[in-house]
Amino acid sequence: MNNRYARQALFLGENTQQRIQQAKVLIIGAGALGSASAEMLARAGAGKLTIVDRDYVEWSNLQRQQLYIETDVRQNLPKAIAAEKRLAQINSEITIAGIVEDVHGLNIEELMKSHTIVVDATDNFETSLMINDAAMKQGIPYIFGACVGSYGLAMPIIPGETPCLHCLLEHLPLDTMTCDAVGVISPIVQVIAAFQVMHVLKWLAGKTMAPIVQSIDLWKEERAEINVAKLKNPHCLTCGEKPIYPFLQFENQMKTHVLCGRDAVQLRPGLVQEYSLEQLASNISQQVTNLVVNPYLLSCQFEVYRIVFFANGRAIIHGVTDSKKARVIYNRFIQMGGACK
Repeated sequence: MNNRYARQALFLGENTQQRIQQAKVLIIGAGALGSASAEMLARAGAGKLTIVDRDYVEWSNLQRQQLYIETDVRQNLPKAIAAEKRLAQINSEITIAGIVEDVHGLNIEELMKSHTIVVDATDNFETSLMINDAAMKQGIPYIFGACVGSYGLAMPIIPGETPCLHCLLEHLPLDTMTCDAVGVISPIVQVIAAFQVMHVLKWLAGKTMAPIVQSIDLWKEERAEINVAKLKNPHCLTCGEKPIYPFLQFENQMKTHVLCGRDAVQLRPGLVQEYSLEQLASNISQQVTNLVVNPYLLSCQFEVYRIVFFANGRAIIHGVTDSKKARVIYNRFIQMGGACK
């Protein structure tokens, strides 16, 4: 081994450095958190990085998603591919696999197989719960993280030891704000990504992982660390005594249905949420056209698609017949709106 990792090995030890170079890390999401975590892990020498993302690089990403450059936007590159190319330039000694895919209940377990640890860098809680279920089912450590505005939180989830994300469903301060609705500044991205990568390195070093939720708001200069060990629920349907992994079950997954003869796809989310159509309309008014809202539904033109959105989260997207593409459009629309009651 050359001296590439010498400073890191001085601190972590040669044995831990070898474990890092043998690790297979799955990063789900290649946005702000995912790109920051991926770069740190690539520079640390993680043996294999698998990066999964459904989206492509846009101008608005460049403010905080550090792996991407203007050329990626002009070429309309998928984030997973742009990340793979950039990381290969940073460290040619590791294996990097960029996968352009929308993660869902039918592919999450296959994507996760053979990996050492999973880093959650997604942008919606429904997907996080699904990742949590798959990680608990396969016994793979899972590092949760989220940020919006100037606020973020992170937590290591270790199967059989800590509470899982499902245990904490009623306790985490998970509101419905999104980056598209209220914005985000890059410093909080770097802090939360640093927490997540620290947890990966600690686990590879064999350190005890305390079930501590780290919460920080950089703008307000507020920080809290909460030990949630007592919140581990023995009856949790994901990590309890009789797990059934509910967020991997078909009835709790997003349902899509191509509407025959209408050039449209209907989507029904697995997690039922009540949306304020008036608030949603207010949030998206500057980014859509032909906006109409009534007590029953919201209709608008979003990019080249006409979207009809109902208060329970169901939507019909016109101008698309591919269910996978419809899911991507739906998730982008929900991110932009951020209007759950």
